[in-house]
Amino acid sequence: MSGRFVRASKYRHVFGKTTRREQCYDNLRISKNAWDSNIVKVNPKYLAVNWEASGGGAFAVIPLEEKGKLPEQLPLFRGHTAAVLDTDWSPFNDNLIASGSDDGKVFLWQVPDNFTLHTDAEEPADVTPVGKLSGHSRKVGHVLFNPAAENILASSSGDYTIKLWDLEDGKAKLTLKHGDIVQSQSWSANGSMLVTTSRDKKLRFWDVRQEKPAHEVPGHAGAKNSRCVWMGDLDRVVTTGFSKMSERQLGLWDLRNPSKPVGGDFMFLDSSSGVGMPFWDDSCHMLYIAGKGDGNIRYYEYENDKFEFLSEHKSPEPQRGLAFMPKRGVNTHENEVMRAFKTTNDTYVEPISFVVPRRSETFQEDIYPPTVGTKAAMSSGEWLGGKTGLPPMWSMEDIYDGKQPTEVAVAPSSASKPTATISAPAPEPVKAPEPKVEAPAPAPTPVAARDPPKMEENKQSMAAMADKFADDEPAEDDDDDTSSFEEVQKPIERPSTNSAALPSRDVESSLPAASTFTGETVSDQPKATSVPVSELEKKDESASSTAPVPSASAAAGGLRDVLQEIRGMLQSQGKQIEQLTSEVAQLKAKVGD
Repeated sequence: MSGRFVRASKYRHVFGKTTRREQCYDNLRISKNAWDSNIVKVNPKYLAVNWEASGGGAFAVIPLEEKGKLPEQLPLFRGHTAAVLDTDWSPFNDNLIASGSDDGKVFLWQVPDNFTLHTDAEEPADVTPVGKLSGHSRKVGHVLFNPAAENILASSSGDYTIKLWDLEDGKAKLTLKHGDIVQSQSWSANGSMLVTTSRDKKLRFWDVRQEKPAHEVPGHAGAKNSRCVWMGDLDRVVTTGFSKMSERQLGLWDLRNPSKPVGGDFMFLDSSSGVGMPFWDDSCHMLYIAGKGDGNIRYYEYENDKFEFLSEHKSPEPQRGLAFMPKRGVNTHENEVMRAFKTTNDTYVEPISFVVPRRSETFQEDIYPPTVGTKAAMSSGEWLGGKTGLPPMWSMEDIYDGKQPTEVAVAPSSASKPTATISAPAPEPVKAPEPKVEAPAPAPTPVAARDPPKMEENKQSMAAMADKFADDEPAEDDDDDTSSFEEVQKPIERPSTNSAALPSRDVESSLPAASTFTGETVSDQPKATSVPVSELEKKDESASSTAPVPSASAAAGGLRDVLQEIRGMLQSQGKQIEQLTSEVAQLKAKVGD
């Protein structure tokens, strides 16, 4: 069986579903600051958007249920004296958010209870920070909460450092020094390691509590920004960046051997100029890459230590910022595996649902494995003391049923999960329908087996034709005369024949056999047209004696028999002599060609 092998995957047909404009978050003034951050961040309750504010920096927090056109005056989160560059929600408290600003400060904010954008006040009261962290000497470009330890926050700055803050006392406990500006950072699932990309084109894997990189390797060679994301509790890291020729690239790194990307080189994406923003879904093992400045979001499935391209969500509206909902906030009743929020035209934010197309009357256990909940694996003090662990997981079925989520067993550790993934090729030998392609090999055998019967049948038909000529009965027109010419081995001696005149096409059909004669024999044939019949007999006998090979002899015998038939016709039907003479002349011309 032939055909293209199709890889089996339950996510192969995932598609992005857009939202109508009236269901988006409209009438926004999204920040136009040129700093490379994601601009928006989301959790299951709120959406945070960097705001284009005068007189200092601010960002807006929008309750997810308040869709549509928002009021002209919003309660903003104000306090910074310069533009807000990045924000991040706490993974264990949906009301706690951190912000980093161009003023070099890190602020902590608490969303007020029953927070809403629709108030009766003419000028809604702004929200003020509940904590201020000072220690950086230049702008703070990125803030990121630890995914396993509570109240641990990482902030990167233009002073070439990353500070790790303990929010319990508001002090920086650890400092990671770089050689240039940090462009992105990402935690491992257990919060013990941090990966960073930098303007010096180095990729660093930090053992943060040792305050030194475990590995420092060359990253993407291009001049534009590169991004990184840790692949959950796997010991793998994904990077996006550019080559020296400004081609967008994707890199997969193995923490155990990070000297080069897995496979020895980067994966080519395209030649677009926008920075690729990567997002990892640890539950489904899917990677989403959104282009900054274009409207496309590609998504891949991680399998067998490589990324299999699934599809691409395309939109004519470009995005400058993008955020993905934590898995515990997706709509399980519509088979939504991920939900993205993209900024559009700096005026509104559009939700995009990524859906597995299947019937959804019941809970889809295979596409909703347990996911990270809101309980930390350890406190900040325990983490600083060296403890490592994964946070408890929630049952997605409880979320589907509308119940209070229950905790389930922790997912396999990073040591076992890659192994399970790499062993997945076990079914790969199923590809071996290729051996079946060799089945056509027997095809030549039947063909070879049929050849002898064909020859035998020809011999039988020629013998039958010879017998027909030997009969005293007049021979009837037959379309198989060509075969009889090649079969007769010896001249058939007959005194005369009463056969009807053969059609001219029968004489012409003997030409292929005549072509096997030597030039001398062929040249003699036409002379019979201008000499008596007795001379024709002599010429005919000389032609048969000069046949050099058996095939020529057989053909000569057949032609001689035809000539005898012609002689008989000449004797019995003198009126057709002229017609025969013209036919022989035609034979001479064709043999001469």
